[in-house]
Amino acid sequence: MGKVAASPARTQMQSRNPFVDELGKAMESAFGVAQAAGEEAKSLLRAQADHWASELDLVRRDEFDALRDTLTAEIAALREQITKLLTTEAKTRATDDAG
Repeated sequence: MGKVAASPARTQMQSRNPFVDELGKAMESAFGVAQAAGEEAKSLLRAQADHWASELDLVRRDEFDALRDTLTAEIAALREQITKLLTTEAKTRATDDAG
């Protein structure tokens, strides 16, 4: 048995078609442009959001937590001083009432 020659249709399908090549290049270029436009839009949106946030004078989370911790300690100290003051005042009244 001898080799069977490839059909002409099969050899044409395997050859490069300039139209398909150009279409592929155009699609690849279009996808690249679309991706770049998407990245640019994301960058612009992020910059605009940062601008809006700065105009709102928002506080960062770490700054908020630090201030909260400081104020919690201050409140605890003030409560302790109030307790001492009330105790001293009660002792003073008891002494004044006894004397």
